[in-house]
Amino acid sequence: MTPEKPIDRPILDWRAPERPNLDAMEGRYVRLERLQPDLHAADLHRANSANTDIWNFLSYGPFTSAATYHRWVREITEGNDPLFYAIKPHATGNFSGVASYLRISPEVGSIEVGHVNFSQELQRTPAATEAIFLMMSWAFEAGYRRFEWKCDAGNIGSRRAAQRFGFSYEGLFRQATIVRGRNRDTAWFACIDADWPALKEAFTAWLDPSNFDAEGRQIESLKSLTGLVRVTSDPAL
Repeated sequence: MTPEKPIDRPILDWRAPERPNLDAMEGRYVRLERLQPDLHAADLHRANSANTDIWNFLSYGPFTSAATYHRWVREITEGNDPLFYAIKPHATGNFSGVASYLRISPEVGSIEVGHVNFSQELQRTPAATEAIFLMMSWAFEAGYRRFEWKCDAGNIGSRRAAQRFGFSYEGLFRQATIVRGRNRDTAWFACIDADWPALKEAFTAWLDPSNFDAEGRQIESLKSLTGLVRVTSDPAL
């Protein structure tokens, strides 16, 4: 008979963190601003219209007009969970992506990053990586214990991104939900506060300008740096 797992350690000297309340986050390559329809919707709709494939694994979109996108932004910003941010790379000066905090549970120190939707011009840039780093950084430095990433199991790009950012694979939730009338299995990833010091070091090293050559190509990959921190890897990759 397998022995029972002992009751886990008590949580000592920990206080529930605040809910996210930042109006903006600023980095070397990118600025995140609390999403507002009148300030950001037009720019985001323009950027999103370049490639409608970015909506394939989301339960909403694509939006056929700036007006319908503006209405959607107005509706999803009425609450505070999810809490959306618009992403503006310094290199272009245009808002070209969104991401949100969601499933915000300060009482247990858990928070998720989701609704990540990067336009073609934002994808595979230092600004895109730094946007996730800024959100992760705020969460752990505010006192959250757990930072989650979940995605459609069929979204291999998102699963690769989670691994690259240092999230450990935690399993596959079969038939987790129904999206657009089809089954969705959900892949779960997370990093925890014990991972954060090493992840912060990995992101900081990767984002340093010295890690890019004269053509802007990375010298050392983020995946190789965060791979030293991940507890488990996604078996599908």
